[in-house]
Amino acid sequence: MTPRDAEPSRNDEVRERPLNAIGGGLVLRVGVIAVIGAVVLLGLAIRTAVHGGHGGARVGLWIGAAILAAVAGSGLRGLTRLAPGEAVVVQLFGRYAGTLRQPGQWWVHPVAKRRTVSTRLHTHETAVLKVNDTNGVPIEIAMAVSWRVSDTAMALFAVEDYERYLGSQCERALRRVAAAYPYEPEGEGGNSLSAGAATISDELLIEVAGRVESVGIAVAECQIVRIAYAPEIAQAMLRRQQAAAIVAARVHIVEGAVGMVELALQRLGDRHVVDLDEERKASMVSNLMVVLCSDHPTQPMINAGSLYL
Repeated sequence: MTPRDAEPSRNDEVRERPLNAIGGGLVLRVGVIAVIGAVVLLGLAIRTAVHGGHGGARVGLWIGAAILAAVAGSGLRGLTRLAPGEAVVVQLFGRYAGTLRQPGQWWVHPVAKRRTVSTRLHTHETAVLKVNDTNGVPIEIAMAVSWRVSDTAMALFAVEDYERYLGSQCERALRRVAAAYPYEPEGEGGNSLSAGAATISDELLIEVAGRVESVGIAVAECQIVRIAYAPEIAQAMLRRQQAAAIVAARVHIVEGAVGMVELALQRLGDRHVVDLDEERKASMVSNLMVVLCSDHPTQPMINAGSLYL
């Protein structure tokens, strides 16, 4: 399955557009004045009713207070405060009206539905997944994804829950990429999950970004945070790694010992310290190789006789 197979349909997608909103400062002042006016008119209406004033005046005062109260309620109800790193998606009568991104206080239609969306950078860490690598070896792997909402309208209207959608697509991408590489490098220059972190992270970034682009999410970075053999084979693979390390160390020791023996024979011959025939050279080489390659301290033995006796 390719990343595009998981994308929502683009036929009916809604893209973000700015909303032309009114500054909230002026509306707030008008609303406060309207509240004060409504309270004053209400007080006058009550006072007129108590003292038996003219009926028409009382009705006018009541109507004026109701109108001012309605104006104040509409003004104050439409106020929307926006902090840095946030956006407000506005729906009017069910239709997408636009998005506010500029921090501050704004006024929108009082009956409009407003949904706040964070546009800050977030980090999502997947659960530890058990996946078979390209060789069929079971491993446990997890990754962290840094992301932010780039298109608020697509994030809210393209899928039911964009954060849950991101999580599911991260797991699918991680499974696909992990199954395409071996856990350990094979040969010179081969990429692997354990050694090619940069290459794997770049491929994960491309994979995840392609999957969530259609829902208005931008991915900044993908990083593997855990990778290990599955518990059922961990001990066996550890023994194999230890054996490989021992063999590599032995090869290094033997190569160094051979070089030291060659150097010793060359120095003895150049300085004419002693003349050795082939049999004595073979004996000395054997003794030196034992001393240099042994895992345990050697015990010196002094030969008081002749090699040929």
